[in-house]
Order: sequence, then structure tokens, then C-alpha cells
Amino acid sequence: MTKTLTVGPPTRVIVLFAIPLLLGNVFQQIYHFTDAVVVGRLLGVNALAAVGSTSSVLFLLLGFTFGAAGGMAIPVARAFGSGDIAATRRFIALGTWVSAVIAAAVTVAGTLLAVPLLNLMRTPPELMADATMFLLASFWATPATMAFNYVTAVIRALGDSRTPLVFLVACSVLNAGLVFFFIGVAQLGVGGAALATAVAQLASTVGCAWWVLRRSPQLRLVRADWTPLPGEARDSVRPGLALGFQMSVIAIGAVVLQQAINGLGSDVVAATTTALRIDQLAIAALSSFGVAMTTFAAQNQGARQWARIRRGVLQISGVTWGLALVLGLVMITFGTPIAELFIGRDEPAIVRLTHDYLMVQAFFYPALASLFVLRQSIQGLGATFIPTLAGFMELLFRSAAGLLLVGPLGFLGVALAAPLAWVGALIPLVFSWFAHRRRLIALEAEPADRAVQDAPALASV
Repeated sequence: MTKTLTVGPPTRVIVLFAIPLLLGNVFQQIYHFTDAVVVGRLLGVNALAAVGSTSSVLFLLLGFTFGAAGGMAIPVARAFGSGDIAATRRFIALGTWVSAVIAAAVTVAGTLLAVPLLNLMRTPPELMADATMFLLASFWATPATMAFNYVTAVIRALGDSRTPLVFLVACSVLNAGLVFFFIGVAQLGVGGAALATAVAQLASTVGCAWWVLRRSPQLRLVRADWTPLPGEARDSVRPGLALGFQMSVIAIGAVVLQQAINGLGSDVVAATTTALRIDQLAIAALSSFGVAMTTFAAQNQGARQWARIRRGVLQISGVTWGLALVLGLVMITFGTPIAELFIGRDEPAIVRLTHDYLMVQAFFYPALASLFVLRQSIQGLGATFIPTLAGFMELLFRSAAGLLLVGPLGFLGVALAAPLAWVGALIPLVFSWFAHRRRLIALEAEPADRAVQDAPALASV
């Protein structure tokens, strides 16, 4: 069911919208959590390390699909917030075309670049075969990934965060069963993990689209919806490509860091892989509120609820800081037993490294919470330059850690890379948000007709 986020107490509305997102993100991470546990236990530590060694390459290209999908959903949310259903359908149609083109491009690029990128990152020889198999299987499944990212982003832009959760939970169960079957029974190796995820994502995509169209027939696209009005193609493609590019820029830093990690040997790669799988569960919880803020800001901009946007950002910043402190405490207290779920107790050195990594991340979760809230709110208002600049800051700081800290500090340099990237990205975002805040205050004081004319200026702040 579609729902507007333009009425009701901001904190309550955003939290209720974010809870299904949070649960959905957690279940989405369970995809990877399940894959890692099955791969690590059935195929061994080297297979787990091989899967982990591909994460930055996957982020480089598949991250583009995630960012692009979120960007193309912003004008959908804005049109829906303004009550213009015809424009909402046209933006959905535009995003569908662009999504198909992006999926084809990423599939081709990933297939051609998989092996060269693994060689560039100095992937250990003993991991190369499994890493190549997993990477190629993942890129061949890009159409399913792109479809999943776009459909869920659109549904959330319409204010419905529950439908994606319901189908995602069902598909998490499907994914778990398929991973055991493809790896344990069909003997497909690490490629079976990628195949299981693709099938689960495709099932979720079809289910979400069918259910929403059944409940909201006014959103069914007709022939006229595939012809955008002047300027609408730009409004859809611009944020989509900008956010996709932003994610890829961030991923370049991860590639540089992964090269340094691979040079430290298989044990460090395995420990980092395990830590990232666990860390992503905490990050998913915080990022849920960021995704909610994108929809909240975009819908309320469409409805010209300027004061409501400011209150929402302030109140949710407090909520996410509290959540970040709780998550950090959990990681510090229970990091070792969680790591043993992946690796078992026969590899104490890898378990210790994993817990050390989690402890470093935990102290910086409040900074990450602010990063998600501010960046996603600014993006929801239509701005693309500052969030992209923040992506470049992440690239700079993460790459610097890989090039300058890993050598002298070893694994500690690896653990510090992400927190330094978060802090670096926050610098331009904080200045940008206060500029947006001043502009929102000014719009509140202007007559309604003048405020409508001046609203586009928010995107340039």
C-alpha cells in the first residue's frame, strides 16, 4: 500500500517507515551471512576468503546499480508527494528503461573486467579460481540485481516499506535453501552462492511488483506513460547516474584497500571477509534510516513541507546516534562468538583478527549514523554535487589508508580505513546540510507561490 510521509509526527512516521527497511536490510544481509556460513563450513576458509576477495569489485560495478536505482526513485517520491500520479507513473517508466540499459552495461563490463581486476588487486593464487567463478556468476546475474534494486526503491519511494520486507523474508528462506542445495547437493562450488542470491532476488522482484500493482491499480503503466514530458528524462537520469557514480567512486577506494588486504595473506583476507559480513548487519540497520530520510525529504519537498524536513533530520539524527551506540556495544561484547559462527573454533587467529576489526568499527558507528542521515536527506532534496563530493572524500581517505597505513600498521590500518572514510565524507555533508537548513528556513518565511519558484535552488546548495 502506498503511503504519504507528509503528515503526522516526523519521528513516528520515519521510524515506522524505517523499521521494515531495517528488517529488510537485515534479511538482505542474511543472504550474504548465510552464503558466508555455508561457504566457510562446506568449502573451507580459502573458499570464504575467495568470496571475500571479490567484494570490492562487486561493489565497484553492482554498487552502481544500487545507487542508480535509489537516485531514479527520488523524482518518483517527489511526484508522489505532490499528488501527481500521472507524473509518478512517467518517472517509474523512465527508470525502467534506464535500469535495463544499466543492467546490460554492467553485465558486459563485469564479464570483461573480472579477471583483470582480480589480478590488479593481487588476489592470492590459491584463491583465484574460486574468486573468478563467484565474480562471473554474480555479474551474469546483474539483471536480477538491478531489477530488485529498482523495484524495491520505487515501492519505498511510494511510502511502502512493508511490501518489500514481506517478500524479502520469504526469499531469504528460499535463498538459504538454495545455497545448501547448490553447494552441498549440486556441488556448484562458490558459484552456487551467487546463483542462489540471484534466484531469490528475482523472486522478490516479481512478487513485489505483482502485489503493489494488485493493490494500487492506478500505478499500472499505460502507453502514454512511456513518453516523458520535456525535462522529465533529465530529472530522472541525472540523480540516478549521479548516485550510481557516487557509489562506484566510493568502491574505487575499496578496490585500492582490497589490494593492500590481499597482500597480507589468506588469513587476513578471511578475517576481513568475516568481519565485513558481520559489520554489514550493523551498517544495514543504520542505513535503513538513511533510505527512509531520502523518501521523507523528497515527498515533503514535493508537498512543500519545509519545516517538517528540518525537524525530521534533527530528530532522526538523535534516534540513529542512540542505535549506533547500542550496535557498537553489541559488536564489542559479542564479536568473538559471532565470528566463530563463520569460522569455527579451529582458527583462533582469524577469529581474534575479526573481533579486533569489529571493535575499531564500533567506536565510529555514531559518525556513520550521521553520514547516512545527512547524505540521504540532501540527496532526497535533489542535490547531487555534495553527496558526490562526499563519495570522493571516502575514496580519498579509504585509498590513503590502503596505501599509507596498511604497510606500517598491518591489519590495524585495514580496520581504520572505513572509519576514516566515514569521517572524511562527513566534512562536506555537515557544511552542506547547514546551508540547506538556512534555505529551508528562508522558504518557510516566503509566500507559498514564491516558495514554489525558489524550491529548485535546494538542489544546487
